[in-house]
Amino acid sequence: MGWPDGKSVPSCPPPTVHLVCSTIHHQHKNMSEERGGFGRGRGRGRGDRGRGRGRGRREGGRDENVWVPVTKLGRLVKEGKIGSIEEIFLFSIPVKEAEIIDYFLKDKLQDEVMKIMPVQKQSSAGQRTRFKAFVAVGDAAGHIGLGVKCSSEVATAIRGAILSAKLNIAPVRRGFWGRKSGLPHTVPTKVTGKCGSVRVRLIPAPRGTGLVSSPAGKRLLSMAGIDDCYTSTRGHTRTMGNFIKALFYALRNTYGYLEPDLWKENVLTATPFQEHTDFLSKKQIR
Repeated sequence: MGWPDGKSVPSCPPPTVHLVCSTIHHQHKNMSEERGGFGRGRGRGRGDRGRGRGRGRREGGRDENVWVPVTKLGRLVKEGKIGSIEEIFLFSIPVKEAEIIDYFLKDKLQDEVMKIMPVQKQSSAGQRTRFKAFVAVGDAAGHIGLGVKCSSEVATAIRGAILSAKLNIAPVRRGFWGRKSGLPHTVPTKVTGKCGSVRVRLIPAPRGTGLVSSPAGKRLLSMAGIDDCYTSTRGHTRTMGNFIKALFYALRNTYGYLEPDLWKENVLTATPFQEHTDFLSKKQIR
């Protein structure tokens, strides 16, 4: 049998062929979904791990925001064995966990990005650009910290700099100019800090003078809790990184001078590690 123009009629496949083809196509689709979509590139690569916020969470259901200390100092702080951050500074105990600083100063601590600058490295494939962030943290009550972090992304660099600044936090001693009345308002003595070619000198000022410094210096001094101060600088102060580092070192040196006010003898008690030896000897349950 043929068409009117003389051509032969194309033969139609039997119904069983359609059934077999649809079955094979359905099996191939299921295999591609099970393999994560590598068959035709339509899958998202998740496999059978599931989706949603519960992905990757352990069976224990522990909250990720719960602080689990990993150092002896962190264990003492979390259990309330140390009353204030001044006890840590008194015994010069190194702080290796930023959560310790958050435990004492979380409500008062403020952070500010001082500078973000790009840095480049020459590699075989060309130039590799990363971002360097300088972040200062302080509570405007005698505590200041400065952190520096370099990363390929700005947000990652800022987060790392904040973490580093909390670990580098240091106490700032404040004093008076002339008559000792009211609250301390300026630096106790002339102090100097240096970094690179930059030299920063802080000079006590009378009450009501304000902060005589550059905008970056004013922000750093106000975060340290100093209301009145003269500043004198030398060197290439346009290099913002070295300038704020030198200023931070000068503020940190305020406790490095033994004034007559500090001449009286202080009987040092046992360190927190010695005082709470029995507690630290117990095995920590995580």
